[in-house]
Amino acid sequence: MPLTKRKEAILQIIVDEYIATAIPIASKAVAHNFNLKVSSATIRNDIADLAEEEYVKRSHLSAGAIPTDKAYRYYVESLNLRNKLSWQEQNEFRRLLEKTTGEIEQWIQLVATFLAHIVHNAVLVTSPKALQYRFKHIDLVALQDFVALLIMVLNEAKVGKKILSFTEKITQDELVTISNKINSIYAGMTGKEIAEKEVGLTPNEQQITSYIIDMIENEDRNESNKPYLEGLHLMLSQPEFTASEQIVNLLELLEENKWWKNILTNEIISGGIKVIIGKENEDEALQDLSLIISEYGIAGKAKGVIGVIGPKRINYGKVINSIDFLSSLLSRSMAEYI
Repeated sequence: MPLTKRKEAILQIIVDEYIATAIPIASKAVAHNFNLKVSSATIRNDIADLAEEEYVKRSHLSAGAIPTDKAYRYYVESLNLRNKLSWQEQNEFRRLLEKTTGEIEQWIQLVATFLAHIVHNAVLVTSPKALQYRFKHIDLVALQDFVALLIMVLNEAKVGKKILSFTEKITQDELVTISNKINSIYAGMTGKEIAEKEVGLTPNEQQITSYIIDMIENEDRNESNKPYLEGLHLMLSQPEFTASEQIVNLLELLEENKWWKNILTNEIISGGIKVIIGKENEDEALQDLSLIISEYGIAGKAKGVIGVIGPKRINYGKVINSIDFLSSLLSRSMAEYI
Protein backbone atom coordinates (compact mmCIF):
# COMPACT_ATOMS: atom_id res chain seq x y z
CA MET A 1 0.00 0.00 0.00
CA PRO A 2 1.42 3.45 -0.95
CA LEU A 3 2.31 5.76 1.88
CA THR A 4 0.30 8.89 2.51
CA LYS A 5 1.96 12.22 1.72
CA ARG A 6 2.46 12.91 5.42
CA LYS A 7 4.05 9.53 6.08
CA GLU A 8 6.26 10.04 3.03
CA ALA A 9 7.35 13.38 4.46
CA ILE A 10 8.10 11.82 7.84
CA LEU A 11 9.97 8.92 6.26
CA GLN A 12 12.03 11.34 4.19
CA ILE A 13 12.94 13.28 7.32
CA ILE A 14 13.92 10.10 9.16
CA VAL A 15 16.09 8.84 6.28
CA ASP A 16 17.69 12.24 5.61
CA GLU A 17 18.47 12.77 9.30
CA TYR A 18 19.80 9.25 9.81
CA ILE A 19 22.01 9.57 6.72
CA ALA A 20 23.41 12.78 8.15
CA THR A 21 23.85 11.71 11.78
CA ALA A 22 23.77 7.88 12.08
CA ILE A 23 21.67 8.49 15.22
CA PRO A 24 18.13 7.01 15.67
CA ILE A 25 15.52 9.70 15.01
CA ALA A 26 13.09 10.46 17.82
CA SER A 27 9.49 11.43 17.03
CA LYS A 28 9.96 14.44 19.31
CA ALA A 29 12.82 15.70 17.09
CA VAL A 30 10.66 15.29 13.96
CA ALA A 31 7.82 17.22 15.60
CA HIS A 32 9.99 20.06 16.96
CA ASN A 33 12.45 20.56 14.12
CA PHE A 34 10.21 20.25 11.06
CA ASN A 35 7.07 22.17 10.24
CA LEU A 36 4.67 19.32 9.46
CA LYS A 37 1.67 21.22 10.86
CA VAL A 38 0.41 18.24 12.87
CA SER A 39 0.60 17.33 16.54
CA SER A 40 3.40 15.37 18.17
CA ALA A 41 0.92 12.59 18.88
CA THR A 42 0.05 12.30 15.20
CA ILE A 43 3.73 12.06 14.29
CA ARG A 44 4.26 9.37 16.94
CA ASN A 45 1.34 7.40 15.52
CA ASP A 46 2.66 7.75 11.96
CA ILE A 47 6.12 6.54 13.01
CA ALA A 48 4.47 3.61 14.80
CA ASP A 49 2.66 2.80 11.54
CA LEU A 50 5.95 3.04 9.62
CA ALA A 51 7.48 0.59 12.10
CA GLU A 52 4.55 -1.80 11.71
CA GLU A 53 4.91 -1.61 7.93
CA GLU A 54 8.68 -2.29 8.33
CA TYR A 55 9.92 1.03 6.97
CA VAL A 56 11.65 1.78 10.27
CA LYS A 57 12.83 -0.25 13.23
CA ARG A 58 13.09 0.66 16.91
CA SER A 59 14.73 -1.17 19.80
CA HIS A 60 11.61 -0.39 21.89
CA LEU A 61 8.44 1.69 21.56
CA SER A 62 9.95 4.94 22.83
CA ALA A 63 13.27 4.56 21.02
CA GLY A 64 14.29 6.54 17.96
CA ALA A 65 13.57 5.25 14.45
CA ILE A 66 16.18 3.71 12.15
CA PRO A 67 15.41 3.23 8.43
CA THR A 68 15.22 -0.36 7.15
CA ASP A 69 16.28 -1.69 3.75
CA LYS A 70 12.64 -1.22 2.70
CA ALA A 71 12.79 2.45 3.69
CA TYR A 72 15.98 3.07 1.73
CA ARG A 73 14.47 1.36 -1.33
CA TYR A 74 11.35 3.53 -1.06
CA TYR A 75 13.56 6.57 -0.54
CA VAL A 76 15.60 5.87 -3.67
CA GLU A 77 12.63 5.08 -5.90
CA SER A 78 9.91 7.41 -4.64
CA LEU A 79 11.32 10.35 -2.75
CA ASN A 80 13.25 13.50 -3.56
CA LEU A 81 16.98 12.78 -3.63
CA ARG A 82 18.89 15.88 -2.62
CA ASN A 83 22.55 16.87 -2.70
CA LYS A 84 23.37 17.18 -6.36
CA LEU A 85 26.94 17.83 -7.43
CA SER A 86 27.82 21.50 -7.18
CA TRP A 87 29.09 23.38 -10.22
CA GLN A 88 32.45 23.59 -8.49
CA GLU A 89 32.61 19.81 -8.09
CA GLN A 90 31.51 19.26 -11.70
CA ASN A 91 34.22 21.60 -12.92
CA GLU A 92 36.78 19.86 -10.70
CA PHE A 93 35.97 16.57 -12.45
CA ARG A 94 36.20 18.17 -15.89
CA ARG A 95 39.55 19.78 -15.13
CA LEU A 96 40.84 16.50 -13.71
CA LEU A 97 40.20 14.66 -16.97
CA GLU A 98 41.43 17.53 -19.14
CA LYS A 99 44.76 17.76 -17.31
CA THR A 100 45.42 14.02 -17.12
CA THR A 101 47.67 12.60 -19.82
CA GLY A 102 48.98 9.13 -20.49
CA GLU A 103 47.29 5.77 -20.10
CA ILE A 104 43.58 5.56 -19.41
CA GLU A 105 44.30 3.64 -16.18
CA GLN A 106 45.93 6.78 -14.78
CA TRP A 107 42.89 9.00 -15.15
CA ILE A 108 40.62 6.22 -13.89
CA GLN A 109 42.66 6.04 -10.68
CA LEU A 110 42.58 9.81 -10.28
CA VAL A 111 38.82 9.92 -10.85
CA ALA A 112 38.28 7.12 -8.30
CA THR A 113 40.37 8.93 -5.71
CA PHE A 114 38.61 12.25 -6.26
CA LEU A 115 35.12 10.70 -6.20
CA ALA A 116 35.91 8.77 -3.00
CA HIS A 117 36.71 12.02 -1.20
CA ILE A 118 33.53 13.69 -2.50
CA VAL A 119 31.21 10.87 -1.36
CA HIS A 120 33.39 9.81 1.64
CA ASN A 121 33.09 6.13 0.79
CA ALA A 122 34.80 3.44 -1.26
CA VAL A 123 34.80 3.80 -5.05
CA LEU A 124 35.43 1.09 -7.63
CA VAL A 125 36.16 1.81 -11.29
CA THR A 126 37.08 -0.64 -14.01
CA SER A 127 39.01 0.35 -17.10
CA PRO A 128 36.97 -0.03 -20.30
CA LYS A 129 36.50 -3.57 -21.62
CA ALA A 130 36.07 -3.83 -25.37
CA LEU A 131 33.52 -6.11 -26.95
CA GLN A 132 36.35 -7.00 -29.32
CA TYR A 133 39.76 -5.38 -29.20
CA ARG A 134 41.33 -3.82 -32.28
CA PHE A 135 44.97 -3.00 -32.86
CA LYS A 136 45.87 0.70 -32.94
CA HIS A 137 49.66 0.91 -32.91
CA ILE A 138 52.85 -0.31 -31.28
CA ASP A 139 56.05 1.34 -30.12
CA LEU A 140 59.30 -0.61 -29.84
CA VAL A 141 62.00 0.65 -27.50
CA ALA A 142 65.51 -0.80 -27.45
CA LEU A 143 66.59 -1.80 -23.93
CA GLN A 144 69.75 -3.79 -24.72
CA ASP A 145 71.37 -5.20 -27.85
CA PHE A 146 69.06 -8.23 -27.87
CA VAL A 147 66.12 -6.91 -25.83
CA ALA A 148 63.30 -4.46 -26.58
CA LEU A 149 60.11 -3.25 -24.93
CA LEU A 150 56.90 -3.71 -26.91
CA ILE A 151 54.18 -1.17 -26.07
CA MET A 152 50.87 -1.96 -27.76
CA VAL A 153 47.90 0.38 -27.82
CA LEU A 154 44.43 -0.85 -28.74
CA ASN A 155 41.65 1.31 -30.12
CA GLU A 156 39.55 0.54 -27.05
CA ALA A 157 41.82 2.44 -24.64
CA LYS A 158 43.92 -0.54 -23.60
CA VAL A 159 47.69 -0.52 -23.34
CA GLY A 160 49.81 -3.69 -23.15
CA LYS A 161 53.54 -4.08 -22.57
CA LYS A 162 55.93 -6.97 -23.10
CA ILE A 163 59.69 -7.52 -23.01
CA LEU A 164 60.95 -9.11 -26.24
CA SER A 165 64.17 -11.06 -26.74
CA PHE A 166 65.82 -11.43 -30.14
CA THR A 167 68.39 -13.91 -31.40
CA GLU A 168 70.47 -11.16 -32.99
CA LYS A 169 71.34 -7.57 -32.16
CA ILE A 170 68.71 -5.03 -33.10
CA THR A 171 69.04 -1.23 -33.12
CA GLN A 172 66.48 1.43 -32.26
CA ASP A 173 66.34 2.51 -35.91
CA GLU A 174 65.50 -1.05 -36.94
CA LEU A 175 62.79 -1.21 -34.29
CA VAL A 176 61.25 2.04 -35.54
CA THR A 177 61.21 0.65 -39.09
CA ILE A 178 59.49 -2.54 -37.90
CA SER A 179 56.90 -0.69 -35.83
CA ASN A 180 56.08 1.68 -38.71
CA LYS A 181 55.54 -1.27 -41.05
CA ILE A 182 53.38 -3.21 -38.59
CA ASN A 183 51.33 -0.12 -37.73
CA SER A 184 50.59 0.58 -41.38
CA ILE A 185 49.54 -3.03 -42.08
CA TYR A 186 47.46 -3.92 -39.02
CA ALA A 187 45.83 -0.66 -37.86
CA GLY A 188 42.19 -1.24 -36.94
CA MET A 189 42.33 -5.05 -37.14
CA THR A 190 41.22 -7.64 -34.59
CA GLY A 191 43.56 -10.38 -33.44
CA LYS A 192 41.83 -12.86 -35.75
CA GLU A 193 42.13 -10.52 -38.73
CA ILE A 194 45.84 -10.01 -38.06
CA ALA A 195 46.38 -13.78 -37.85
CA GLU A 196 44.61 -14.30 -41.17
CA LYS A 197 46.39 -11.44 -42.94
CA GLU A 198 48.86 -12.69 -45.53
CA VAL A 199 51.82 -10.37 -45.80
CA GLY A 200 55.58 -10.77 -46.27
CA LEU A 201 57.32 -10.42 -42.90
CA THR A 202 60.88 -10.84 -41.68
CA PRO A 203 61.50 -13.30 -38.82
CA ASN A 204 61.63 -10.43 -36.30
CA GLU A 205 58.39 -8.97 -37.69
CA GLN A 206 56.74 -12.39 -37.50
CA GLN A 207 57.84 -12.77 -33.88
CA ILE A 208 56.42 -9.37 -32.94
CA THR A 209 53.18 -10.06 -34.83
CA SER A 210 52.73 -13.31 -32.89
CA TYR A 211 53.09 -11.43 -29.62
CA ILE A 212 50.53 -8.87 -30.77
CA ILE A 213 48.01 -11.58 -31.66
CA ASP A 214 48.51 -13.35 -28.33
CA MET A 215 48.11 -10.11 -26.35
CA ILE A 216 44.89 -9.16 -28.16
CA GLU A 217 43.41 -12.65 -27.77
CA ASN A 218 44.22 -12.65 -24.06
CA GLU A 219 42.40 -9.35 -23.65
CA ASP A 220 39.41 -10.68 -25.60
CA ARG A 221 39.20 -13.71 -23.29
CA ASN A 222 39.11 -11.64 -20.11
CA GLU A 223 35.49 -11.40 -18.91
CA SER A 224 36.03 -8.02 -17.29
CA ASN A 225 38.81 -5.85 -15.99
CA LYS A 226 39.62 -5.99 -12.29
CA PRO A 227 38.34 -2.83 -10.62
CA TYR A 228 40.50 -0.15 -9.09
CA LEU A 229 39.30 0.32 -5.48
CA GLU A 230 39.86 3.62 -3.69
CA GLY A 231 38.58 5.14 -0.44
CA LEU A 232 38.14 1.94 1.59
CA HIS A 233 39.54 3.77 4.63
CA LEU A 234 36.88 6.46 4.21
CA MET A 235 34.11 3.87 4.24
CA LEU A 236 35.55 2.04 7.26
CA SER A 237 35.72 5.32 9.20
CA GLN A 238 31.89 5.47 9.25
CA PRO A 239 30.18 4.73 12.61
CA GLU A 240 28.65 1.51 11.24
CA PHE A 241 32.05 -0.14 11.11
CA THR A 242 33.04 0.15 14.76
CA ALA A 243 32.30 -3.59 15.20
CA SER A 244 35.58 -5.39 14.52
CA GLU A 245 33.86 -8.60 13.35
CA GLN A 246 32.05 -6.75 10.60
CA ILE A 247 35.27 -5.14 9.41
CA VAL A 248 37.08 -8.49 9.42
CA ASN A 249 34.35 -10.15 7.33
CA LEU A 250 34.36 -7.30 4.85
CA LEU A 251 38.15 -7.20 4.51
CA GLU A 252 38.28 -10.97 4.04
CA LEU A 253 35.82 -10.63 1.16
CA LEU A 254 37.70 -7.75 -0.46
CA GLU A 255 40.97 -9.67 -0.27
CA GLU A 256 39.51 -12.36 -2.52
CA ASN A 257 40.59 -11.79 -6.11
CA LYS A 258 37.11 -12.47 -7.49
CA TRP A 259 34.92 -10.66 -4.94
CA TRP A 260 33.85 -8.09 -7.51
CA LYS A 261 32.59 -10.55 -10.15
CA ASN A 262 29.22 -11.07 -8.42
CA ILE A 263 28.81 -7.31 -8.27
CA LEU A 264 29.82 -6.57 -11.84
CA THR A 265 27.60 -9.07 -13.66
CA ASN A 266 25.86 -7.86 -16.82
CA GLU A 267 22.47 -8.38 -15.15
CA ILE A 268 23.36 -5.98 -12.36
CA ILE A 269 25.18 -3.22 -14.21
CA SER A 270 23.27 -3.00 -17.50
CA GLY A 271 20.56 -0.42 -18.01
CA GLY A 272 21.66 2.71 -16.18
CA ILE A 273 22.42 3.33 -12.52
CA LYS A 274 21.66 0.39 -10.23
CA VAL A 275 21.22 0.71 -6.47
CA ILE A 276 21.68 -2.49 -4.45
CA ILE A 277 20.67 -2.14 -0.81
CA GLY A 278 21.52 -4.36 2.13
CA LYS A 279 20.22 -7.90 1.75
CA GLU A 280 19.76 -7.39 -1.99
CA ASN A 281 23.50 -8.17 -2.09
CA GLU A 282 24.30 -11.87 -2.57
CA ASP A 283 27.45 -11.85 -0.43
CA GLU A 284 26.62 -11.90 3.28
CA ALA A 285 29.60 -9.66 4.05
CA LEU A 286 28.05 -6.95 1.85
CA GLN A 287 24.56 -7.09 3.35
CA ASP A 288 25.16 -4.16 5.68
CA LEU A 289 26.23 -2.06 2.68
CA SER A 290 24.71 -0.36 -0.32
CA LEU A 291 26.23 -0.39 -3.81
CA ILE A 292 25.49 2.21 -6.47
CA ILE A 293 26.86 1.14 -9.86
CA SER A 294 26.69 2.31 -13.48
CA GLU A 295 28.28 1.50 -16.80
CA TYR A 296 30.17 4.05 -18.84
CA GLY A 297 31.66 3.80 -22.31
CA ILE A 298 30.85 3.77 -26.01
CA ALA A 299 27.86 1.70 -27.11
CA GLY A 300 28.87 -1.34 -29.14
CA LYS A 301 32.59 -0.72 -28.63
CA ALA A 302 33.78 -0.67 -25.03
CA LYS A 303 32.39 -0.27 -21.55
CA GLY A 304 33.60 0.07 -17.99
CA VAL A 305 31.95 0.32 -14.59
CA ILE A 306 31.96 3.01 -11.93
CA GLY A 307 30.43 2.46 -8.52
CA VAL A 308 30.37 3.47 -4.86
CA ILE A 309 30.26 1.14 -1.85
CA GLY A 310 29.17 2.41 1.54
CA PRO A 311 26.89 1.85 4.54
CA LYS A 312 23.16 1.57 3.94
CA ARG A 313 22.75 5.17 5.15
CA ILE A 314 24.99 6.31 2.30
CA ASN A 315 24.06 9.71 0.86
CA TYR A 316 22.07 8.30 -2.06
CA GLY A 317 21.32 11.67 -3.64
CA LYS A 318 24.96 12.76 -3.67
CA VAL A 319 26.25 9.39 -4.87
CA ILE A 320 23.62 8.81 -7.57
CA ASN A 321 24.02 12.32 -8.96
CA SER A 322 27.83 12.00 -8.84
CA ILE A 323 27.84 8.67 -10.67
CA ASP A 324 25.31 9.91 -13.23
CA PHE A 325 27.46 12.95 -14.01
CA LEU A 326 30.75 11.10 -13.94
CA SER A 327 29.66 8.13 -16.07
CA SER A 328 28.55 10.59 -18.77
CA LEU A 329 31.82 12.51 -18.48
CA LEU A 330 33.91 9.33 -18.68
CA SER A 331 31.94 8.19 -21.73
CA ARG A 332 32.63 11.45 -23.53
CA SER A 333 36.31 11.35 -22.53
CA MET A 334 36.64 7.80 -23.87
CA ALA A 335 35.86 9.06 -27.37
CA GLU A 336 39.42 10.39 -27.52
CA TYR A 337 40.79 6.86 -27.06
CA ILE A 338 38.44 4.95 -29.39
